[in-house]
Amino acid sequence: MKVVLSTLNAKYIHTSLALRYLKAFSQNDFDIDIVEYTIKDPAMNIVSDLYQKQPDLIGFSCYIWNIEETITVISMLKKINPELIIVLGGPEVSYDTEYWMNRLPDVDYIVMGEGEETFHHLLQELHGDRKMYSVFGAAYRKEGRVIINPPRPKLKLDDIPSPHHFPEDVPSLANRVVYFETSRGCPFSCQFCLSSIEVGVRYFDMERTKKDLLYLIESGAKLIKFVDRTFNIKRDYAMEIFEFLIQNHRGTVFQFEITADIMRPEVLDYLAENAPPGVFRFEIGVQSTNDLTNSLVKRRQNFAKLTRTVTKVKESGKIDQHLDLIAGLPEEDYQSFRKTFNDVFELGPEELQLGFLKMLRGTGMRADAEKYGYRFMDHSPYEILGNDILPFSDLVRIKRVEDVLEKYWNAHRMDHTVKYLIREEFSSAFDFFQQFGDYWESRGWQKIGHQLEDLFTRLHAFLVDRGTGRLNWIEGLMKLDYFLNHKYKPRKIWWDFKLDKSAQSHYFRLLADRPESVSEAFASLGIQEKDLHKHVMLEVLPFHLEHYLAAGEMKTEEEHLLIMYFPPYASARPQYFTMSMKSMPLTTS
Repeated sequence: MKVVLSTLNAKYIHTSLALRYLKAFSQNDFDIDIVEYTIKDPAMNIVSDLYQKQPDLIGFSCYIWNIEETITVISMLKKINPELIIVLGGPEVSYDTEYWMNRLPDVDYIVMGEGEETFHHLLQELHGDRKMYSVFGAAYRKEGRVIINPPRPKLKLDDIPSPHHFPEDVPSLANRVVYFETSRGCPFSCQFCLSSIEVGVRYFDMERTKKDLLYLIESGAKLIKFVDRTFNIKRDYAMEIFEFLIQNHRGTVFQFEITADIMRPEVLDYLAENAPPGVFRFEIGVQSTNDLTNSLVKRRQNFAKLTRTVTKVKESGKIDQHLDLIAGLPEEDYQSFRKTFNDVFELGPEELQLGFLKMLRGTGMRADAEKYGYRFMDHSPYEILGNDILPFSDLVRIKRVEDVLEKYWNAHRMDHTVKYLIREEFSSAFDFFQQFGDYWESRGWQKIGHQLEDLFTRLHAFLVDRGTGRLNWIEGLMKLDYFLNHKYKPRKIWWDFKLDKSAQSHYFRLLADRPESVSEAFASLGIQEKDLHKHVMLEVLPFHLEHYLAAGEMKTEEEHLLIMYFPPYASARPQYFTMSMKSMPLTTS
């Protein structure tokens, strides 16, 4: 029996850990191939590729982001080959399984929950006596009826072979995300999350975990993302892995989902002292700072302790932090969510992801939807359309916040500008993103694409339209941010230079003759005049940039020359220098 395991990932760089577990568990007894696609791939291309592999059985791993596209592929495959056996598994079909069996007559079997042993048993019965009633954890059809077998007891995790030692994966490790787990289960009971359904946490053997991690590192993996729902719940286990990775990382980056308010001070101290910069990333689910909301969804969270952790990690300068929010939780209206957003943004995360509540099958929130007056999509991703205190009109406005947040904060295209605007020109971070998002929508920009220059010109248009004061200061920061977005000297700019060509040539000659007038660092570059023309751009700023970056205040008594140097090699970042225009005037006596 030829078996193909497949899924439609959200992006090409993603990989399916589930498929690799299934293959590892069953490959000694069955001929199994793994084939991955993305939700952007045309269905005809996927079907054609799968058809050419001539499988007897195809198993699809199903999630909210791929279920509808997967259904399209299944329907086409069954029309081409009605004898093909289709098996579904994954979190999207593990709950309300009878609904899925009734909705999808082309599906022959569904594997519910943890699937390694169930899928292997199913293959054995299909190859043998077909005693489907014995396959605990599976759903099937019999005489026109849907039969759902009892759930299967959980395996000991170390009885599951490692999913990380397939030679065919090695060539792509450097270019894709490698997903890794050290445990299964979650100790918390958040009612919007499927992880709360499994009681308790089980761990893989530490030595096995280290062996797998070292194999991936030595094989060239560049980004390993731990999928443990709360990586730091067991302090000693987490510390041992942190220590191991610090000693063996070889430049690989590791991302963890942590619960910040239970992170022990001694762990934070250790990471601040020993973690190499940029090797670890933390993802922290805050979701809401509304105490009533958190209690209603059974989410235990101490925001003061969370703040302590996030602040200490940020101060170390070693670890980037990605904080998550969910709009639409119970008893969180527009103003309450505005406060949540501002509370979390004030912590200064490198990324702030604004998501919207989804009524996932199997969760407590879906069961309680009527209690709070929720309306939500019938099909995946089951996103809410409003509730008793957060109407659709408010959700739409918050969507606009999400849009510009992604473009202007998470993409880090205008850090200096955005920080200044939020601190000096707007009541709060939320108000900046909301007002700009409303303006973006009013201009119809959501319907068209954008290049880097567009992001700057559109922000500038918004600031002009609202009558923003001290616009020349803001423009100076925008110019700096624009230059910092380029590895090479940009071919075009979105503003008119303050200096004409003659003035620029004048300054290039002076900089070549007297580089020490700028700084020792600039003089040490040893740039000749001809190279200044090739790799340097000059602009006039109406304030003292270095003083602003150091002290956070504008000194505007004199103009300064911004000197942007773009090294001729792509691996280097642009460097900037400034000097007072008075120290090197345009005209000399």
